[in-house]
Amino acid sequence: MSDVAAIVLAAGASVRMGRNKLLLDLGGESVVRRAVRKAGEAGMSPVVVVTGHERGAVEAELHGIGCRAVYNAEHATGQHTSVGAGIAAVDGAEGCAAAVVVLADMPFVTAAMLRAVATRYRETGAPLVLSRYGGETIAPPMLYDRSLFGELLRMDRRCGREVARRHRAEAVVLDWPAEALRDLDSPEDYERARLEVEDGVAGAARARGAMDGAARVSALAGAAEESATRG
Repeated sequence: MSDVAAIVLAAGASVRMGRNKLLLDLGGESVVRRAVRKAGEAGMSPVVVVTGHERGAVEAELHGIGCRAVYNAEHATGQHTSVGAGIAAVDGAEGCAAAVVVLADMPFVTAAMLRAVATRYRETGAPLVLSRYGGETIAPPMLYDRSLFGELLRMDRRCGREVARRHRAEAVVLDWPAEALRDLDSPEDYERARLEVEDGVAGAARARGAMDGAARVSALAGAAEESATRG
């Protein structure tokens, strides 16, 4: 078995935001679709999205993106139930060696970060791969080997933190900048993230335009040189 699954947690009620943050737009796509897309780009398979609050609206955002939605009817009782629902969904997946738990509302976790987590797992065979931000905070994405699935299914409200604590000595840690830890709890968080993502999208578009322009100039120059040679 070598496949690494992704479990994207997308069941929360967004109480502090005042509306469903997973449906908010970031750079032309919803927050939840952005998270699922990154998991797919990182090569995760399967990608399981655990839904709960406003299930219908959230699952509608996933149309055509290549993932499996799993509804957690107990989502209001705590995040641990969503982790358990996701683990139960991937536990029977053929070829699935491990699962990476991802929070949908962490928009600055990149596909490259997720890919690095899976790569480190394959390189080391560690049962646990943790992400550490700013040298201090342990937070998702967190990878759990299949050997830990049973513990995750039995855990209480402490979610995966207790499992991580028990196996800390066996874990591999990847360090990320503190800025990547930012999530979307409040309207202010969303506004800052929206502006940053939009600036990034605009910058990437400008860069592509410059490259396309340079390519066109080069092609025209080549055509002119060829014409002069023939003449």
